[in-house]
Amino acid sequence: MIKLSVCIPVYNFDVRDLVYGLKKEIESQNLSAEIILIDDFSDSLFFSLNSEIQNIASDYILLDENNGRSKIRNLFLNYAQGEYLLFLDCDGKLIDKNFLKNYLDFLSENPVSDVLYGGRKVPAETPDQKHLLRWKFAVERENLSVEKRKSHPYLSFQTNNFVIRKNVLDKIPFNISYSNYGYEDLLFAMDLKSENILIHHIENPVLNNDVETNERYLEKVKESVSSVASMLKKTAVRNRISDIKLVKAFEKLNFFPLHYLIVFLFIISEKFLEKSLLKGCKNLRYLDLFKLGLLFKLMKS
Repeated sequence: MIKLSVCIPVYNFDVRDLVYGLKKEIESQNLSAEIILIDDFSDSLFFSLNSEIQNIASDYILLDENNGRSKIRNLFLNYAQGEYLLFLDCDGKLIDKNFLKNYLDFLSENPVSDVLYGGRKVPAETPDQKHLLRWKFAVERENLSVEKRKSHPYLSFQTNNFVIRKNVLDKIPFNISYSNYGYEDLLFAMDLKSENILIHHIENPVLNNDVETNERYLEKVKESVSSVASMLKKTAVRNRISDIKLVKAFEKLNFFPLHYLIVFLFIISEKFLEKSLLKGCKNLRYLDLFKLGLLFKLMKS
């Protein structure tokens, strides 16, 4: 019987409902699964809220400093007993009572599978204008059908809800050189691709239960573009991310003297673009232009 280790990195989020839901499915269906949580130095409020589930999890590890998104995922290798690790973001919400069983059934029927992505959803109802940007990006760019994800299995991979064989993660861990938000999941996918590790896609999504404000999301966008700029400055990594649309646009336009013109145009339009995005701009082209201009600015600074 396959054993599944459910691995949840926790940071400043109330994860109780998610853990209770997982525990209920494990017990009601007698599944071979364990729940492991590693708290990445959350604020005391969330530590207090989540303390009631310490005895429910197989392991609940509290870190005394913040390790970041990549390093904390690698830490689960030290605690997981399962042959496969299921990684879930702490803001996920279960929407299928057979969520774990769906993964275990697929793995039983496809024993050679090494990596499996289940997908994601956001609430169907359009949020208020202050939360519109992140929601719209998720709906138009992230919440893809299985068919679309299968057509680009590596570019469509995300780390919010995926299963990986333990010995594969041990061989190909997350790159801890990039601990900030943004594109670390794609870099990991490209590392898998370079080792000919296939990523399978099925319909087994979780709900993103924390649609961010426009302000918060835009700050994360800036952080993600900064991560891309850092990656582009390293030749080995640069080749791994060449398929990203943002990188493709940058490479296509990055020649003298056009790059100076793009930086100039971005500088004079940056405030306008940012203001439009903070208002919950309905056209994601504004976001694309903002990312591209910011990347040129960072690369030329």
